[in-house]
Amino acid sequence: REDTEILPGTRSAVGSATASTPGRGTGGGTPADASPRALGAAARLRASPGQAVVDFERLSEHAAAFRGHDVGFCCLGTTRAKAGVDGFVRVDRDYVAQAAELARAGGCKHFVLQSSQGANQHSRFLYLRVKGEVENLVQAVGFDRCTILRPAVLLCKRQESRPGEWMAQQFLGVVARVFPTAYSVPVEVVARAMVASVLQPDKGKVEVLENKAIHELGKALPHLK
Repeated sequence: REDTEILPGTRSAVGSATASTPGRGTGGGTPADASPRALGAAARLRASPGQAVVDFERLSEHAAAFRGHDVGFCCLGTTRAKAGVDGFVRVDRDYVAQAAELARAGGCKHFVLQSSQGANQHSRFLYLRVKGEVENLVQAVGFDRCTILRPAVLLCKRQESRPGEWMAQQFLGVVARVFPTAYSVPVEVVARAMVASVLQPDKGKVEVLENKAIHELGKALPHLK
């Protein structure tokens, strides 16, 4: 049967870029994403071809959206400022882990997770600790292959205003001219690396790609720039 994929997190910067990156598979995909009112939205499953919009608070009711896919790309996430501490943990850890479990139960063999540089379950910083915890939870699901990407600061244009992040991006955009793989990475490069990881030969049950490796792997699909 033809390869297909599922993509939780299509509204994130990397998720949007990944969804629009050719070469993800020959059979099309099903992006599974939270509704516009992600936290506490009423459940709805839109019957448009190729896309299912789900309520992550009742994700088990949408198991069908995760069924029958060979590859899973996960870019789901929010911010502490937007969702609060509890909301951030729920989205970035609990939703992701449950999506991975449903994908595995539905037949997914290879799960590709966007994490973060510095992810560590023992970190004293909430963001990095949660990212480390979800990495462990996804690995424990038992996929045939699990690829974890740990990008540094993402360089992108967001729809919502994040002044602090905008200032950091301007600075890192200049730094990237001297140290292109050290402190930042364009979201398009991360998206290409996620797709390329599926096309690469199997390098073991779990593969962790740090920022430099993401830059290098992103170049494996130069025709998709």
